[in-house]
Amino acid sequence: MNFIQLILRGIGQVMFQNNIYSGLLFLIGIFYNSWLLGIAALLGTIISTGTAKLLKYPKEDLQNGLYGFNGTLTGIGILCFFEVNLITIIALIVGAALSTLIMHFLKKSIPPFTAPFVLSTWLVIYSLLFILNLPLLASSGQIESNFDILMASSKSFGQVMFQENSITGVIFLLAILINNRLMAVYAIYAALLGSLTGLLVSASYSTINAGLMGYNAILCAIALSGKSLRDFMWVTLAIILSTLLNIGLGITGIITLTAPFVIVTWVIWKLKQITPIKKIT
Repeated sequence: MNFIQLILRGIGQVMFQNNIYSGLLFLIGIFYNSWLLGIAALLGTIISTGTAKLLKYPKEDLQNGLYGFNGTLTGIGILCFFEVNLITIIALIVGAALSTLIMHFLKKSIPPFTAPFVLSTWLVIYSLLFILNLPLLASSGQIESNFDILMASSKSFGQVMFQENSITGVIFLLAILINNRLMAVYAIYAALLGSLTGLLVSASYSTINAGLMGYNAILCAIALSGKSLRDFMWVTLAIILSTLLNIGLGITGIITLTAPFVIVTWVIWKLKQITPIKKIT
């Protein structure tokens, strides 16, 4: 498998799509919204994948893109919060490489999901903030006076990779659909229910319409998707809990990233292990 395919699979795995065409569509969606963040996604994926190759991590995991997607998110995340300069580029490289090391460590005991991205990006962001005193980029969020379910849902897909753009969100949905229709259906359900949950607990219209109530929910739904009613119930619970946790963490001032998805999915993953399926005899 050539390196370009490894990179595209890595990008695809951000939403659990082990498919080079899904990865390509994700990349197109990012570039549609921001060429700078598109480059950041590529750089982060190349660094994290290259680190895994250099350290001779399992070939099968590399081929499946499992050492790429956390680097993708780390690269985008750092340049989403800070201006581009020599320091932030170095931080991106360090963060992406670190995400690979954390991934290798965590996968020995628990499904890592995007925890390596969260941990490495938190470390980099707070180091830049409190040690190097670099300022965060100013938010350009608009004040909304009405709830728009279509905008909220489409942008929820984009926000999985920090893209507040409805067209990008639709491209991301298409990228899931071409690889796994069941996951696409669950993802749509999550975007809708996550946004409505945010509305129910009085999150601001601006926050909901920007897709910030749906992106963790989408990741939960895809990760836990299945064909049984039991799977549907677990997914529904995960969507609601991840949205509430997203709001709760946001109140503390923490940059939430995909931490709500990781925490809730870990909890439900464990609950599913200790909750046996009753057989009818």
